[in-house]
Amino acid sequence: MPQGKRNFRTAVIFALLLAASAAGCADLYYDRRDTISLHGGDAVAANKIAQTIDPWPRAVANNKIDADGVRMQRAIERYKTNRTTPLQTTSTSSLHYQPVLAPGSGGGASP
Repeated sequence: MPQGKRNFRTAVIFALLLAASAAGCADLYYDRRDTISLHGGDAVAANKIAQTIDPWPRAVANNKIDADGVRMQRAIERYKTNRTTPLQTTSTSSLHYQPVLAPGSGGGASP
């Protein structure tokens, strides 16, 4: 048998053996356990959830949300005409500070 065919046959056999050994490393075995689900052993938690009548707080069921329609309409009109007012600060301080400009930005007098 020529040397080229022998090397090719050896490479094919090596590749098949490597593929067969790598197939044994699949993690399917870990997914197939003797439990019904992957969360086996959580019977107490599952029973608590199954026996909960309504897990949501009562306030969630309130669908009558108080809103001022006229005020909302004015806000939408200001938004559409691009006449929005600047945001008000939520600061509790009564002092108003000027923004600090970086040196060399041209905003202040140089020493």
